[in-house]
Amino acid sequence: MSQRNFPELSTTTDLSGADLSRANLRGAYLFNTDLSGADLSGANLRGAYLFNTDLSGADLSGANLRGADLSGADLSEANFRGADLSGADLNGANLNGAGLDGVIVESTFW
Repeated sequence: MSQRNFPELSTTTDLSGADLSRANLRGAYLFNTDLSGADLSGANLRGAYLFNTDLSGADLSGANLRGADLSGADLSEANFRGADLSGADLNGANLNGAGLDGVIVESTFW
């Protein structure tokens, strides 16, 4: 299956529950966006700006989040199984109940 491209998404968008699996969101500006319950499994979010974003309950399994800014994001109950968070900024993020099995966290900022 090929990746779907979403070149520009505005902030304050409600994408709660959206199917963005395998989407190419590399470098996207999604800060303050509601992505609660969204399916982002296998998505490319490398270098994305997701600070203060609501990703509670989202499926980010296998996602590429290398260098993403997730500072202040709500990641509670999100599934990160097998995701790559290398170099990501998680400073101030809420990780309560998040599934972190098999996550790659090399040089990640907590």
